[in-house]
Amino acid sequence: MTTPRLTPHAYVLAVPDLTRTTAYFEHVLGFSRLWNDGDNWQALGRDGVRVMLGRCPDAIPPAELGDHSYFAYVEVSDLDGFHAEIAAKGALLGFPPRDQPWGRREMAVATPDGHRMMFANPIRA
Repeated sequence: MTTPRLTPHAYVLAVPDLTRTTAYFEHVLGFSRLWNDGDNWQALGRDGVRVMLGRCPDAIPPAELGDHSYFAYVEVSDLDGFHAEIAAKGALLGFPPRDQPWGRREMAVATPDGHRMMFANPIRA
Protein backbone atom coordinates (compact mmCIF):
# COMPACT_ATOMS: atom_id res chain seq x y z
CA MET A 1 0.00 0.00 0.00
CA THR A 2 1.33 3.41 -0.95
CA THR A 3 1.49 6.08 1.74
CA PRO A 4 -0.67 9.11 0.90
CA ARG A 5 1.37 12.17 -0.04
CA LEU A 6 0.36 15.74 0.57
CA THR A 7 1.00 18.28 -2.14
CA PRO A 8 1.48 21.92 -1.17
CA HIS A 9 -1.29 24.08 -2.51
CA ALA A 10 -1.86 27.51 -1.06
CA TYR A 11 -2.25 29.54 2.07
CA VAL A 12 -5.65 31.22 2.33
CA LEU A 13 -5.80 34.62 4.00
CA ALA A 14 -8.76 36.84 4.85
CA VAL A 15 -7.75 40.42 4.06
CA PRO A 16 -9.61 43.68 4.61
CA ASP A 17 -8.21 45.42 1.51
CA LEU A 18 -7.66 43.02 -1.38
CA THR A 19 -6.05 45.62 -3.65
CA ARG A 20 -3.49 46.76 -1.07
CA THR A 21 -2.53 43.25 0.03
CA THR A 22 -2.29 41.99 -3.56
CA ALA A 23 0.02 44.89 -4.41
CA TYR A 24 2.26 44.06 -1.41
CA PHE A 25 2.60 40.39 -2.36
CA GLU A 26 3.18 41.31 -5.99
CA HIS A 27 5.47 44.35 -5.80
CA VAL A 28 7.29 43.79 -2.50
CA LEU A 29 7.44 40.00 -2.04
CA GLY A 30 7.77 39.20 -5.75
CA PHE A 31 4.68 37.04 -6.25
CA SER A 32 2.86 36.89 -9.60
CA ARG A 33 -0.89 36.95 -10.13
CA LEU A 34 -2.28 33.52 -11.00
CA TRP A 35 -6.05 33.99 -11.13
CA ASN A 36 -8.78 36.06 -9.54
CA ASP A 37 -12.49 36.05 -8.93
CA GLY A 38 -13.50 39.66 -9.45
CA ASP A 39 -13.12 41.75 -6.32
CA ASN A 40 -13.41 38.73 -4.00
CA TRP A 41 -10.32 36.55 -4.52
CA GLN A 42 -6.78 36.93 -5.81
CA ALA A 43 -4.36 34.02 -6.11
CA LEU A 44 -0.64 34.70 -6.32
CA GLY A 45 2.42 32.51 -6.53
CA ARG A 46 6.17 32.54 -6.35
CA ASP A 47 8.05 29.36 -7.11
CA GLY A 48 6.06 26.61 -5.34
CA VAL A 49 4.41 28.91 -2.79
CA ARG A 50 0.88 30.10 -3.50
CA VAL A 51 -1.35 32.46 -1.57
CA MET A 52 -5.07 32.94 -2.04
CA LEU A 53 -6.29 36.27 -0.71
CA GLY A 54 -9.98 36.62 0.08
CA ARG A 55 -11.61 40.01 0.58
CA CYS A 56 -13.09 40.04 4.10
CA PRO A 57 -13.45 43.68 5.18
CA ASP A 58 -15.38 42.78 8.34
CA ALA A 59 -13.06 40.03 9.64
CA ILE A 60 -10.91 40.48 12.76
CA PRO A 61 -7.77 42.34 11.69
CA PRO A 62 -4.80 39.92 11.62
CA ALA A 63 -2.72 42.43 13.61
CA GLU A 64 -5.11 41.82 16.54
CA LEU A 65 -4.56 38.05 16.54
CA GLY A 66 -1.16 38.13 18.25
CA ASP A 67 0.78 34.91 17.71
CA HIS A 68 -2.17 33.49 15.79
CA SER A 69 -1.39 35.85 12.91
CA TYR A 70 1.50 33.56 11.80
CA PHE A 71 0.41 31.53 8.80
CA ALA A 72 3.48 30.23 6.96
CA TYR A 73 6.98 28.85 7.36
CA VAL A 74 8.68 28.98 3.96
CA GLU A 75 12.01 27.41 3.04
CA VAL A 76 14.23 29.75 0.96
CA SER A 77 17.35 28.65 -0.91
CA ASP A 78 19.14 31.98 -0.25
CA LEU A 79 17.62 33.69 2.77
CA ASP A 80 20.05 36.60 2.83
CA GLY A 81 19.54 37.25 -0.88
CA PHE A 82 15.76 37.12 -0.44
CA HIS A 83 16.06 39.50 2.52
CA ALA A 84 18.08 41.97 0.43
CA GLU A 85 15.52 41.75 -2.40
CA ILE A 86 12.40 42.39 -0.34
CA ALA A 87 13.95 44.81 2.19
CA ALA A 88 14.91 47.09 -0.71
CA LYS A 89 11.24 47.12 -1.75
CA GLY A 90 9.96 48.07 1.71
CA ALA A 91 9.06 44.69 3.20
CA LEU A 92 7.68 44.82 6.73
CA LEU A 93 10.34 42.91 8.63
CA GLY A 94 9.71 41.52 12.10
CA PHE A 95 13.40 40.74 12.26
CA PRO A 96 16.13 40.30 9.64
CA PRO A 97 17.88 36.97 9.02
CA ARG A 98 19.50 35.55 12.12
CA ASP A 99 20.86 32.21 13.20
CA GLN A 100 18.66 30.31 15.63
CA PRO A 101 19.90 27.76 18.21
CA TRP A 102 17.79 25.03 16.52
CA GLY A 103 20.02 25.11 13.43
CA ARG A 104 17.92 27.37 11.22
CA ARG A 105 18.54 30.85 9.85
CA GLU A 106 15.20 32.67 9.97
CA MET A 107 13.56 36.02 9.35
CA ALA A 108 10.05 37.27 10.09
CA VAL A 109 7.99 39.22 7.55
CA ALA A 110 4.56 40.79 7.95
CA THR A 111 1.87 41.93 5.54
CA PRO A 112 0.26 45.38 5.74
CA ASP A 113 -2.73 43.70 7.43
CA GLY A 114 -0.63 42.06 10.13
CA HIS A 115 -0.37 38.47 8.88
CA ARG A 116 3.10 37.15 9.69
CA MET A 117 5.27 34.52 8.05
CA MET A 118 8.71 33.07 8.61
CA PHE A 119 11.29 32.51 5.90
CA ALA A 120 14.22 30.20 6.67
CA ASN A 121 16.97 27.93 5.55
CA PRO A 122 19.34 25.54 7.34
CA ILE A 123 22.49 27.06 8.82
CA ARG A 124 25.36 26.03 6.60
CA ALA A 125 28.52 24.96 8.39
